[in-house]
Order: sequence, then structure tokens, then C-alpha cells
Amino acid sequence: MPKSETFADRNTRILDKDILGTALLDYQQGNYSEDIITNSSLEEEDVLPIPYMFRNFREMPKIEQKALKLSKGKVLDVGCGAGSHGLYLQEKGLLVTGLDASEGAISVSKQRGLKSTSHSELLKYEGDKYDTILILMNGVGLAGTLNGLEPFFSKLKSLLNENGQILLDSSDIIYMFENDEDGGYWIPDNVNYYGEVNFSMEYKNEKSATFPWLYVDYNTLQRAANYSNLTCNLVMEGEHYDYLARLTHMK
Repeated sequence: MPKSETFADRNTRILDKDILGTALLDYQQGNYSEDIITNSSLEEEDVLPIPYMFRNFREMPKIEQKALKLSKGKVLDVGCGAGSHGLYLQEKGLLVTGLDASEGAISVSKQRGLKSTSHSELLKYEGDKYDTILILMNGVGLAGTLNGLEPFFSKLKSLLNENGQILLDSSDIIYMFENDEDGGYWIPDNVNYYGEVNFSMEYKNEKSATFPWLYVDYNTLQRAANYSNLTCNLVMEGEHYDYLARLTHMK
């Protein structure tokens, strides 16, 4: 991310055409015909299947299931997408607010029955304080870069009750880099941190601008959290280099 670009500027570039929101609305309205194509600096092309965004609890990865089981009190679901996590918690009697910078995602969440939503970027959100803040599906990627973690955590702290918790997942993508002769990994010299990835999305012949996304290994996440006066604990590890972490105010 260029030094002159702010966190908010970056999110504006992600949402220049609201690719995700458009695809979610199509699916919700019965017009599903194709998935989102993603291109990244790591691999040429991949697919984001839209039906996956509408999954129920049984269809969720174990890490997401664990995060939802640990959720308590008043909940903020950051990057709520189609609202699947919030709807599950709402059915369990929790007060949930779905937050997303995508207008289409918020519209779909409302249509599916999520009672409280907010169409806003995280850094611009002025809401209440919460007992649980969920940031799932590698939502920490919203920070964009390692340098973006400090304002990201600062904002989350401002929304967290004194005894509250932040539950987030991410992945250590070191496995995607080739091994060198010494048993280590070969990472290009021009890369600041191997988890900083550039993405673009394409749907029905519309393509988004390129935007940065962050995958962060647990040790790096823990150091960044501690720097922001947050205690970070590993809750569980997933089946493919992913993990769930719990962050709380440092005592």
C-alpha cells in the first residue's frame, strides 16, 4: 500500500464497483449464474463460490463454528457479507450488528432477516461498544498490510467493552512459496511481508481495482496485537495453515 494512501482510501478502491455486493444480491434474488473470479499476486486465478457465502452453521469450517460458540453478549460482525454468522447468533438470542462496507452485502443481510446492520467502513463506524467482535473469513485482511494492523487494532479496541473479546481468523500462507535448497522458503526480494497480497475481483465482465489484502501468521499477529496493548491467545488451529485467535484488552 503506498505510504500516501490511507486505510479509507484503500477500502474505497475495493468498493469501486461493489463486486461482492452485486454477486450476493444476484444470488439472493434467484439470479445466480456464475461465481466471482479472483486474481492475486500469488496465483493467476481462483474462484469465490457465491453459494458458500450463504452457508449454514453445519456447513461452516470448524474454526468459524468455534468462534460462534465462543461469542457472547452484544456482537459486532465485521465484514458480515451475506449475514450467515450473524443470523446464526441472532437465532441463539444474541444481539448482533452486521457491519459491511458493501451496500449490496448489507441489503442481502437485511433481506435474510438480520435485524441490525450498518453500511460503513470499519474506520468510519461510530457505534456502541461490544462484548464480542467477530472478524471471520480472514477478515484481518481488511488491514491490507502489516502497517495497517495498528489503525485496524486501534479502531477495534475503541469498539470493545472492557471485558470484551475480538475473535478473528487468518492463515499463514508461507506454504505457497517454494522451498529452497536449505529447507527454507524462497520469497521474492521485493516483498515486504509474504502475507501481503494484491487482489482483484471479476464478476459478469466487471472488474474491481486491485487492492491489498493481508494474511498474517500467528506469531506476527500476536506481536502486532501486543504492540497495540491487546493480549492475543491462540484458540485453535485449522486443517490448512489457518487459525483462530482471541484478542482482549491487556491488563
